[in-house]
Amino acid sequence: MVLKDPYNRTVTNLRISLTSRCNLRCIYCHAEGEVNPKEQMSAEDIAELMRVGVQFGIKNIKFTGGEPLLRRDLLDIIRSVPPGVESSMTTNGTLLAAKAAALKEAGLARVNVSLDTLRPERYKAITGKDCLADVLAGIDAAIEVGLTPVKLNMVLLEGINEDELDDFMAFVRGKRDLILQVIELMEFNECKFHGDVDSVEQELDERATRIVTRRMHHRKKYCLDGAEVEVVRPLHNTEFCAFCNRLRVTSDGKLKPCLLRSDNLVDIRGKHGKELEDAFREAVSRREPFFA
Repeated sequence: MVLKDPYNRTVTNLRISLTSRCNLRCIYCHAEGEVNPKEQMSAEDIAELMRVGVQFGIKNIKFTGGEPLLRRDLLDIIRSVPPGVESSMTTNGTLLAAKAAALKEAGLARVNVSLDTLRPERYKAITGKDCLADVLAGIDAAIEVGLTPVKLNMVLLEGINEDELDDFMAFVRGKRDLILQVIELMEFNECKFHGDVDSVEQELDERATRIVTRRMHHRKKYCLDGAEVEVVRPLHNTEFCAFCNRLRVTSDGKLKPCLLRSDNLVDIRGKHGKELEDAFREAVSRREPFFA
């Protein structure tokens, strides 16, 4: 059974936060909108949730955090992804080099790597850690074992990394397995580093040799000089909401119908079987565009 919300949007993507823990302290982190979670779901509960999701038409699952590579049972979780469902992961990449091969063997399809700068001193200022070399090694390892395409998530930060767009495009240019995603900063934690995404998108539009509009969130992919760049704009964007196909799960076991809201969550802790199925239906019924 395929579930549609009251706005006729089909839910096909499940985004599961596996932990709120992280080994970095990024200055803009929104923690997927989670507020002080005290516990995390068990691998068994996550496996059951994924099985229920597949019954309702889920085709893609993305594991997020916090930093998902901090979970000791991560490989067991990936192995429990139902057959025919593509699984991917968003990671900061600091621990990826040593674990990429095992992730691929367990069944993970690809990774997104958060990377906001290619300059070591800026990386330390943004994340609080001097780990840029580890992240770059993780990207290389992911490409080598086939966790591709690797998408680099660059959050645009005013006065911090806006001058690195060309550097990032040079980094991905000519590499079929690398895609750059320029991401608009979310409005969490009163962060004041909102970059000028309008100017970036206008520049890409003028320079691109080809522009493709993706189905997901109706966002654009710009192809220029052998580099692929996507722009992700969740704020004040009616198209982002109109084409949203995601249902999120917090690390402590709540279904989250919208990234930008935390007042309509559905608690699934301790629920199994029909109760869990009903909770899934309820969460989808609560979905509504944040920007209409």
